[in-house]
Amino acid sequence: MSQRYRITRAFQENGNSAKTISLEECKQIFSSKADFTYTSVFTVKGSTSMSIEGDFFIWSYDEDTQIPFRHYDGDLYVSGTNKVVIPVVIEVASELEADVQEE
Repeated sequence: MSQRYRITRAFQENGNSAKTISLEECKQIFSSKADFTYTSVFTVKGSTSMSIEGDFFIWSYDEDTQIPFRHYDGDLYVSGTNKVVIPVVIEVASELEADVQEE
């Protein structure tokens, strides 16, 4: 079973902050990162292809590896299958003043 991480503010008790992470906040944070691109359709390619609609920030780790961060319902989700993503998850969560939950 694949490991997944959720970047969220759901557990914070600060009454002055938004409990959800907006798409606009994500676009602002990721636009400053040269190795990320935004797309509204993520296509998984292999022996068959599948396209998923949504709000994705694709991290190009190297020329062969792309890891999607998906904004969904006020949170960000990312697969932890490739362990190189963990420091990036922590960095993004810090910039968004959010927490990381392992799922």
